[in-house]
Formats: sequence, C-alpha cells, structure tokens
Amino acid sequence: MNSTFKKNQEVRQEFGGPVMKVIGFEPELIENVITQWEDEEGTIITGKFMESVLVAAVE
Repeated sequence: MNSTFKKNQEVRQEFGGPVMKVIGFEPELIENVITQWEDEEGTIITGKFMESVLVAAVE
C-alpha cells in the first residue's frame, strides 16, 4: 500500500472536524486509514476513513 499519509501524522476530514492522528492502515478495505482523536469529554475515539476524504491538518 502506498498511502499519502504516514503513521502519527495529524489529519482532518476535508470539510472540517477534529484533528486526528493516523494510527494505522488497512489496505484491503475502502476505508483504509485508521485514526484516533479525543473528544471534548476526554474520550478516545477510533475511526476509519477513506484516504480521499482526509487532508493533512495544518495548525
């Protein structure tokens, strides 16, 4: 798999949302980028996204 993103890189969805950290990849799936972020209450959330809907987070 040749991803645009690297593990531990900060990303966000193309149209906004929280800054997330890339924690892994699942190349056999369409939603192949595994991310993790913390919500307002301190809960750690893990999600899977298609690479095409993510952009590098620029703070």
